[in-house]
Amino acid sequence: MAEEVLTAVRIGKHGATRLPSVDVDSYNIEIKDENGFVGDRASKGAFHEILDELRKPLMKADEDPFGGKPAEELSKKTLDQILVGDDIQSAAVVQGAVEDFANELAYVTKRFLKTKAWEKTEAIVVGGGFKQRRIGQLTIARANLILKGEGHKIEMMPIRYHPDEAALIGCAHLAPSWIFEGHDCILAVDIGGTNIRCGVVETRQNKAPDLSKAQVWKSKIWRHADDEPTRDGAVKKLTGMLKDFIKEAENEGLKLTPFIGIACPGKIDEDGAIEKGAQNLPGNWESSSFNLPERLAEAIPSIGEHDTAVLMHNDGVVQGLSEVPFMQDYKRWGILTIGTGLGNARFTNRGAAEKKSADKKKA
Repeated sequence: MAEEVLTAVRIGKHGATRLPSVDVDSYNIEIKDENGFVGDRASKGAFHEILDELRKPLMKADEDPFGGKPAEELSKKTLDQILVGDDIQSAAVVQGAVEDFANELAYVTKRFLKTKAWEKTEAIVVGGGFKQRRIGQLTIARANLILKGEGHKIEMMPIRYHPDEAALIGCAHLAPSWIFEGHDCILAVDIGGTNIRCGVVETRQNKAPDLSKAQVWKSKIWRHADDEPTRDGAVKKLTGMLKDFIKEAENEGLKLTPFIGIACPGKIDEDGAIEKGAQNLPGNWESSSFNLPERLAEAIPSIGEHDTAVLMHNDGVVQGLSEVPFMQDYKRWGILTIGTGLGNARFTNRGAAEKKSADKKKA
């Protein structure tokens, strides 16, 4: 097993602060105020609470447009339809929730911007499933306007890739470009508190060396929350999914890079252990005796004719990495991911951004 660990270390450290294209200035920051963790004010649960609160007058008058269902059981599609529907009163309730939640998102953003790690941030990408629907897009746009109205010179925008694919594509940015030479694609893993998603990402470096054309070839999702597996059972299931993809890629004539990228919740130590933040995963993933990259390298010792290298980083960081090719007009930028909690990471670009800065000084 030592050989597999050394192979991974040669191409980078788990949870690294310096990646091929960016420096990771911070991630997984937990900011508190008198009410608890600030990030909780901009989570999915917070939006649901706001919507339920605004519905109370209608519920008392027996005019609830949602049939008495709690907000957490309402799909984003349903809320989108109400927002643009003919029932003006119902639309006003949803619009009110968007406005209130946008204010919460703006407040949380301002708290991040006050930290040392987030100072001089020029742009923020908002990820997570919330952005996939119109209510999310309106919330992000409104929060951006609120920040600008208060004098913050910052751009806030939705993440470009589908939330189911952003972290998978971001995995390609964990490894140095030389590892992709002679290969078409990589294996990528996105681990969440409810689901584990695996996929094959085509790097398409022949079309765009900066990985801006990377795309998910195939992916599969396993909702582990329904099965309630043990930790070892989850690793076994994940390994099986990856092995299936190796076979599928080979059958399609794709040349897999001997690399597995992993996006995982929590604070990731450079040896691949999870320090904290993995409490929603099945079993104890924070145990000092558990190391997921080592487990996968042991279970899949080689891909093609080469030893398998495995790199793991925080899921918010990896989701943000999918935006690297499109954020080159900024030097410092961050990501906020709206989910069960609020994921966060701040980056400093190298390369193109440094060249742009030097050109400005020369001018």
